[in-house]
Amino acid sequence: MSSTDTRPAPATLRTAGGGEAARWVGAHCRRMPWLSSATVLTTVAGAALQVLPVLLLGRVVDAVVEGDSRSVLVTIAVLLVSAALLGAAATAVSTYLIGRLGADLLARLREGAVRAVLGMPSARIEQVGRGDVLSRVGDDVAVLSKGIRTAIPTVFSAGVLVAIATVGMFGLDWRLGLAGAAALPAYGLALRWYLPRSAPLYRKQRVAQADRAQALISGLDGIDTVRAYRLEDSFREKVTQESWRVRDLGVEVFRFFGRFVGRENRAEFIGLVLILVAGYALLEADAATLGEVSAAPLMFHRLFTPLGAIMFTFDEAQKSGASLTRLVGVLGESADGRLVGDASVEPAKAVAYPVTVEGLTFSYPDTDEPVLTDVDLTIPAGGSLALVGATGAGKSTLAALIAGIGTPQAGSVRIGSQDLAELDEAAARGLVSILTQETHVFSGPLADDLRLAAPDATDAELMDALRTVGAGDWVEALPEGLDTMVGEGGERLDVAKVAQIALARLVLGRAPVVVLDESTAEAGSEGAAELERAVLAACVGRTTLFVAHRLTQAMAADRIAVLDAGRVVEQGTHDDLVALGGRYARLWRAWREGS
Repeated sequence: MSSTDTRPAPATLRTAGGGEAARWVGAHCRRMPWLSSATVLTTVAGAALQVLPVLLLGRVVDAVVEGDSRSVLVTIAVLLVSAALLGAAATAVSTYLIGRLGADLLARLREGAVRAVLGMPSARIEQVGRGDVLSRVGDDVAVLSKGIRTAIPTVFSAGVLVAIATVGMFGLDWRLGLAGAAALPAYGLALRWYLPRSAPLYRKQRVAQADRAQALISGLDGIDTVRAYRLEDSFREKVTQESWRVRDLGVEVFRFFGRFVGRENRAEFIGLVLILVAGYALLEADAATLGEVSAAPLMFHRLFTPLGAIMFTFDEAQKSGASLTRLVGVLGESADGRLVGDASVEPAKAVAYPVTVEGLTFSYPDTDEPVLTDVDLTIPAGGSLALVGATGAGKSTLAALIAGIGTPQAGSVRIGSQDLAELDEAAARGLVSILTQETHVFSGPLADDLRLAAPDATDAELMDALRTVGAGDWVEALPEGLDTMVGEGGERLDVAKVAQIALARLVLGRAPVVVLDESTAEAGSEGAAELERAVLAACVGRTTLFVAHRLTQAMAADRIAVLDAGRVVEQGTHDDLVALGGRYARLWRAWREGS
């Protein structure tokens, strides 16, 4: 839907629980047993080799105290250097494998999330809003990708090192081990205080960022409509409110993390004091060697350094965890199994179909006020109808229902003799193509981008479609023609060219009914006339519904319907409606004076 429709605040896509997200990660790790096992083994080996030099340093102290020969010290030195080199190598390999495993999991998750979004019913996408969808397959993927490169390897490696260092402390002396381990409850209490409070806070922050994205998208999508009806202040206020909410949550997260760091420092202080006191007592009682007592604080340093790393990277890890639950939640969204099936109706492509709307009434979920009420419209086979009206009149809602997106509470939309409510989305797409202002060029060769609409189309058919919409000349001038890379990392295309590619896909699709919802709005005034001619050329011989962004588009249609508060209040040709002197005539005068 466009930003011009009044609707309730959209629901959000599903968010998984922590347990579900962990099970998903575990299941995918089990699908890569060799990589997962190698990652764990190298991480454990690296941690053990980092702890070994501390134990050897204690042995050096004892050797000096006991007056051992120089050869003993040389042997220990060789072992120290070897352990350091092997530990560095094992840690490097471990870091690489963790990144490799994480990247593979992220790729699977991203592909699954995108596939899940593409498999959802269109009405569900419209219900939740594009901000939530885009923030998950965009922002959440970016946050998780950063976490996989930084926080997650740190947390995993540090966790293993904590376990190994704890075992090493008990290896020196069980009493020293107990003294150092006494700090662990303080760390545990800090985490127990932090985790239950931080996870919801981070999820709330991600939701706020999605709401801000939705506000920005809505305003930008309908920028010309916003300007025409002087709604700039309203949209600016909405974006400002959402931005302040994101900022306030960011400040709250930072303040909360600062309190967590204070608790972590308290735990380090407790552990170090206990080790020093226990070591002194053991020396006084001649129950431990000087080397053991000297190594214990160093071993504790090995313990609290990774613990500190875990604490200080937990902020990023929590963000990654919140994004992970949101992405895994998308995988659990229900999808209509018939969305990608064969169309149950295969229309004769050369035959135009009439569109008949009878008694159409539609309300969004959880609202009592209908967006459309008792709408009746007819578009003759091969004819065209333009919808015009003020902001919130219901134009885009009606266009979406005619395109088979959503189901009305009353009334019907018929393409020829077929009621759209009886068809799945695959069948509806065989009858109706919809083109909105949200056009997109996918990364890859231009030919592949066009063949999304017609996989079996030849190069000649692709060029014919491009020439139909006026894009033939600039495509032929590209470095490699149809094989030129476009989209991200490829040839940069302006808004008008992107719109022409979308129109060429429309030509290649050959659906007998076409719905265009402000499809050339993003092009602005520059090149608008050329794009409007391209639209008319793409729709020749098809039954066409326009949601008119410019009233010049309405003039070109066979008939015009004026919507007001969800009802059709006027119908007729442009000349008839101007002569009538009603709502359309006032819109026309305002448009002409503004132009």
